[in-house]
Amino acid sequence: QVQLVESGGGLVEPGGSLRLSCAASGFTFANFAMSWYRQAPGKERELVARITSVGGRNYADFVKGRFTISRDNFKKTVALEMISLKPEDTAIYYCNARGFAVYWGQGTQVTVSS
Repeated sequence: QVQLVESGGGLVEPGGSLRLSCAASGFTFANFAMSWYRQAPGKERELVARITSVGGRNYADFVKGRFTISRDNFKKTVALEMISLKPEDTAIYYCNARGFAVYWGQGTQVTVSS
C-alpha cells in the first residue's frame, strides 16, 4: 500500500522557519522524483520544489533562496526546509512522488501569520 505522510506544518510568524517532512512507503522510493506542491485557499495547486531520483533540484521562482528540498533514499523521506517565511506562503503543502505512477500525500497546513 502506497503511503506519503507529511509532517512538520504549523503556525509560524513572518520571517520564521519550518521543516516539512514526507515519509514514503509502498513503492521504490529511489526511482521516483519527489516534489512539494502547495495550494492556498481559492488558488490552484502549484509546484514548490522538486528533486529527481539522482538529486537534481529545481524550485519555483517564489521560493528560490528561501526553501531547500532534500531526500534520504535510505530512510525514504523527503524534506523541505523553509526560511524567511511570508504570509503568502500560507497553504496546504503536499508531498508528491512521480515515476511510473503518481502519488500524493494528504497535505500539511502551513500558516504564516503574526
